[in-house]
Amino acid sequence: MPASPSRSARPAPDGGARPGAAPADLAEVWAVITGMYEGYTAGDRERIDSFLDPEATVWDSATPELLCGKTELDRVRESRPTTDGAPAETGLTAYDQVVDVFGDLAVARYWLRVDFRTAPPQLARNTAVLRRAHPDGHWLVVHLHEDIQIHEEPVRGRERKVRR
Repeated sequence: MPASPSRSARPAPDGGARPGAAPADLAEVWAVITGMYEGYTAGDRERIDSFLDPEATVWDSATPELLCGKTELDRVRESRPTTDGAPAETGLTAYDQVVDVFGDLAVARYWLRVDFRTAPPQLARNTAVLRRAHPDGHWLVVHLHEDIQIHEEPVRGRERKVRR
C-alpha cells in the first residue's frame, strides 16, 4: 500500500486531493489560524478581522444560519451574551492541524479546545478555507466551519469515552 504524502510534500503533478505544501506555506497558513485566536483571546476584534476576508462565510458553532460577510458576523458578535452568567473562558488552544495548499487556496483542519474557569473544556472540530491575497501574498480566511463535539479530546488510534 502506498504511503500517504508527507505534510510538506509539493503538490502532485496530477493535482491529487492531498498535495501537502511547502513548509513556509504551511507555517504561514497556521500563523493565520493561531493569530486569529490570539486576537480573540486578547479581545482584539480588529486583529481577528485582519485574518478574515471581509466577505468570509462562517458556520459559527452558536448560530444556526450561515454568516455571510463582516456585517452578519458583527451582528452575531453584538448579540452574544456578556460574560455575566456565562462560564469565563481561560484559554484557547488550536492543535492537531492538517493543512494542504492548492496554489492560492489552502484548507486547514484542526481541533480547538476552549478552556473555562468553572466548566469543562469545549472541543470543536474546525475547517478553515484560506486564499492567498494579492499583491502581497498574505493568507485570508474565506470560510470557517466550527463543529462542537461532545466527545473527550481525541486520542490518535482510539476513542475516549463520551462526555455528557
